[in-house]
Amino acid sequence: MMTVIPMTNSIPLSFLDLAPVPEGQSTAEGISHTVEMAQTAEKMGFNRYWLAEHHNMPGIASAATAVLLSHIGANTDTIRIGSGGVMLPNHAPLVVAEQFGTLQALYGDRIDLGLGRAPGTDGATFNALRRQISDADRFPQDVGELLFFLGSESGASPVQAFPGANSNVPIWILGSSLFGATLAAKYGLPYAFASHFAPRMMAQAMATYREQFEPSPYLDKPYVMLAGNLLLADTIEEAEYHFTSTQQSFLRLRRGGRGQIPKPVDSMTNLWNVAEEAMVNDALSVSFVGSVDSVRPKLSAFLAEHQPDELIVTANIYDQDARVRSLELAGELELFNLPLIA
Repeated sequence: MMTVIPMTNSIPLSFLDLAPVPEGQSTAEGISHTVEMAQTAEKMGFNRYWLAEHHNMPGIASAATAVLLSHIGANTDTIRIGSGGVMLPNHAPLVVAEQFGTLQALYGDRIDLGLGRAPGTDGATFNALRRQISDADRFPQDVGELLFFLGSESGASPVQAFPGANSNVPIWILGSSLFGATLAAKYGLPYAFASHFAPRMMAQAMATYREQFEPSPYLDKPYVMLAGNLLLADTIEEAEYHFTSTQQSFLRLRRGGRGQIPKPVDSMTNLWNVAEEAMVNDALSVSFVGSVDSVRPKLSAFLAEHQPDELIVTANIYDQDARVRSLELAGELELFNLPLIA
């Protein structure tokens, strides 16, 4: 029998953006859309607006993540902004500390620094970044070094981050496996799981993080954020139509292709085979697509089952008006007072 559990605490809602560049449009237009999304998220009361680092992808304009975050900061006032995330193996920790220390100097305590271990690109581009795959093995040490540069204990060091030192920019660990969960728990840092495209280990990673968490100067108890795809429209059919842009993008990626964000289609039937459909649907299984009334109970059940401290959502689609409308409709979900169905 289904019971309703009243929420005792609100669930903050945040937005993860890839600064999508739709087919036939320029990078400048994609960035303009991104600013509009950040401003809409701020107006609707979203907690954070994060950008993800990806390279060699013509449909994503957030490769220079810190640069674009500065632009977002200049065009917003109150919403937290940050990376979801910076792929640390691509960068020297000192440089990241300087970049995000600069952002903190510009925009105050609105800045978050989410860190990922994957390169966020293909092998050839990784080489072009002058990095090696083995650099990812240093991720735990690099996280520790970054915490040092951003903290208050580097004063005696011959190398310090200016800006950056004493900024204490909050660091998050991002992941889709037990590795990130374990590392976040060890350092006592907040943890964000990439369930919007890699949900298989979500429950296990959350349990591992919470069980192994060690209180730290950064957090006294675990704090976990889950990610999902959220696309709301005035009708279920309209939302499902626009979501085909996301489905096509994932299909193309799985086939090894690249391109700008594709236009939506009336049906995916002739675009994928049975195995590809199953693969894409599995990757995107944490998706809430439809009208407010159709999504609300699904989202409620998801929150009840997994009990995240925060939810971050994304909508990587072609139609900008539909993206903006989805954010506006999110307010009607009443997520801060949504009953949890268990």
